[in-house]
Amino acid sequence: MMSKQYHNQIANWLILGAFMVLLMVIIGGITRLTHSGLSIVTWQPIKGILPPLNDTQWQHAFDAYKHIPEYQKVHYYFTLQDFKHIFFWEYTHRMLGRLIGLVFFVPFLYFWVTGRIKSKRLFRRLLLIFTLGGIQGLAGWYMVKSGLVENTSVDHLRLALHMFIALLVLTSIVWTVFELKWSEKTSVKQPQIFNFLLATWFLVIIQIVYGGFTAGLKAGNVFPTYPKMGQNCLPDISFKVFATEGVSSLIDFPATVQFIHRWLGFVILLWILYFYFTLRKQTGYVRLKKILLFVVLLTGLQYTFGVLVILLKVPISLAVTHQLTAFILYLSILGGIYISSGHHSRF
Repeated sequence: MMSKQYHNQIANWLILGAFMVLLMVIIGGITRLTHSGLSIVTWQPIKGILPPLNDTQWQHAFDAYKHIPEYQKVHYYFTLQDFKHIFFWEYTHRMLGRLIGLVFFVPFLYFWVTGRIKSKRLFRRLLLIFTLGGIQGLAGWYMVKSGLVENTSVDHLRLALHMFIALLVLTSIVWTVFELKWSEKTSVKQPQIFNFLLATWFLVIIQIVYGGFTAGLKAGNVFPTYPKMGQNCLPDISFKVFATEGVSSLIDFPATVQFIHRWLGFVILLWILYFYFTLRKQTGYVRLKKILLFVVLLTGLQYTFGVLVILLKVPISLAVTHQLTAFILYLSILGGIYISSGHHSRF
């Protein structure tokens, strides 16, 4: 009985952590869309906690920013006041990362020292989550470094890696919560639905990664039309670039990346609709039916957001909502996978 109480305490702590990671995704999206991510050109985990506190320190931070290509080629007209605006978002993003680290480390230490973590497997899982969080921080700096020397923005592959590690962190947290919170009766083996959701999960991962490519290359701005991209569904320039650059153009050329991202979204929508109407009557399990319906509705909403982001030329609020909805869809599918897997917690 006491073990169950401890499990609930740990699960509630992890749920708080998951919400904070989702908030980090939101702030990260705003940071990227406001071109704020390169405003802090050093990585100082301890010293960097304090922002500039006087005019001299602000000028020093601004002077450091003036040495990178983004200022010299893009933001050359910035005043100190303009710099303070972009500094705010990057500073907030980094501080939230530090806060998440504390929110994970301090309770983890408390639960461990007080003997509330009874299972070695649970201990290893929590240690994995904390380690992934640390890797995510390093990946963030690895991403920022790519925009400090030659480029005016961060490398899109590193941006996608940063997002992918965020997915791994959330997956580890949420799956652990499922095992801690949901009883053995929650998960019922449904092989067909499980296989469908697992395949959908992988498709959504690819789509989110391509969303990272699209964001990093600013590919959403290339063709603000729908369904065609200019005169054709796939612009002629994509064929020409593929002929010269080959397979690498599938992840490096903005027009091609936008084409893949937009039409993979359409394929996922059709895929989910087809299987929903095919499989929904094959289970009498109410919770699973609700999750399947939620996945369908969320996918339709996400696709609509995607089209609007293109047509409206990537407005910040809608683009951030589009990104957040993708993560919520991903986690909803993960919940369906857990329920239909017949998996039982071994904590």
